[in-house]
Amino acid sequence: MTPELVISIGKDTIQMALSLSVPILLCGMAVGLTVSIFQAVTQIQEVTLTFVPKIIAVFLALLLFASWMIEMLVQYTTHIFVNIPNYIR
Repeated sequence: MTPELVISIGKDTIQMALSLSVPILLCGMAVGLTVSIFQAVTQIQEVTLTFVPKIIAVFLALLLFASWMIEMLVQYTTHIFVNIPNYIR
């Protein structure tokens, strides 16, 4: 196993982790921004007001993107397992 191969596998793993987390993070960020704008307009400064909508939005995003995320993880894992003989050389 060459250093280039290890770096390539690490790079692919980081890209996979980022691509799987981006939809969830963007959803949470959008809801957080919307709630913050609502708080600024209405001058309601309740700290817990931001947490509940974000948790619900992230949960719904996970439900929405779960099948896509599982499919991506299975493809990546299959790719890694299929190429194990090539990594040993």
